[in-house]
Amino acid sequence: MRRAFDLLGGVRTPPSPSPARSAQRVGLIAGIASYLIWGVLPLYFKTIETASPVEIVAARVVFSLALCAVLLTATRSWSSFLHVLRTPRLSLTLALASALVAANWLTYTFTVISGNTAEGSLGYFINPLISTVLGVLVLRERLSRLQWAAMALGLAAVVVLSVAYGHVPWIGLALALTFGFYGLVKNRVGREAGALQGLSVETTWLAPVALVVLLVMGAHGWLTLFSQGQGHFWLLAASGVTTAVPLLTFAAAASRLPLTTIAMLQYIAPTLMFVFAVTVFHEPMPPQRWAGFVLVWIAVVVLIVDALRQARRTRLPGV
Repeated sequence: MRRAFDLLGGVRTPPSPSPARSAQRVGLIAGIASYLIWGVLPLYFKTIETASPVEIVAARVVFSLALCAVLLTATRSWSSFLHVLRTPRLSLTLALASALVAANWLTYTFTVISGNTAEGSLGYFINPLISTVLGVLVLRERLSRLQWAAMALGLAAVVVLSVAYGHVPWIGLALALTFGFYGLVKNRVGREAGALQGLSVETTWLAPVALVVLLVMGAHGWLTLFSQGQGHFWLLAASGVTTAVPLLTFAAAASRLPLTTIAMLQYIAPTLMFVFAVTVFHEPMPPQRWAGFVLVWIAVVVLIVDALRQARRTRLPGV
């Protein structure tokens, strides 16, 4: 906790910060920026809700690829991008990642536009629980007692919310599963593909499908991209920025911050989503749903406590 206090600008910070402390401060700012952007995305999607979720995702892919091309040129990173694209193991792994992230984007967009933002926030609250389960099943990791307790609370929350919604909260589970598997697949490429190169390859794989979708929608008169004025066009075009910028700032944060700090920052986005769902979109939250969310939040607290305990055990003396 003392270390976290230092990161946030506590009184122990020296007048002339060391390079390591400066890097952590930059990382903290970048991490907060990433999750703030992801947290306010529901407000952005509400401004373009006249477009269907399929059109929004297709436009997001095309404009993200265009922005990636600009950034690859500005950073002179075309050679590293082509290396990743031409390396079968990396390229095919990122192709799988692109399918998972496209499914996640489509589910997320549908969630917001259909008035289920609260259930969408549930998906990102339970995502760490899904990632923990995947760690056990795929990576053969062992759970601590607190992690087992968090798993039990998460399962109880799903049961309670299933009763409250009258069905299994499939939207939240779909978001958690697609993003959890996406993280697992991206972990396979590790540092071999940077954030910009990885996103560029993923959108390169998705672009042909996205272009076909836009052409078919245009041929049937379903496309809103060019039919609702310049304001609507540029709002859709901004999806490239809302996709690439938080991913790049997150990469900057992940390379500078301890995993425990990243683990705590990740709850900023679903918290903002839930607040917007209740206060701005006025989505119904009867007592049974509150009960389910409270169980999820308790599970989150348990995971944070466990992460802090593990970090304290592995931290070197004097750090």
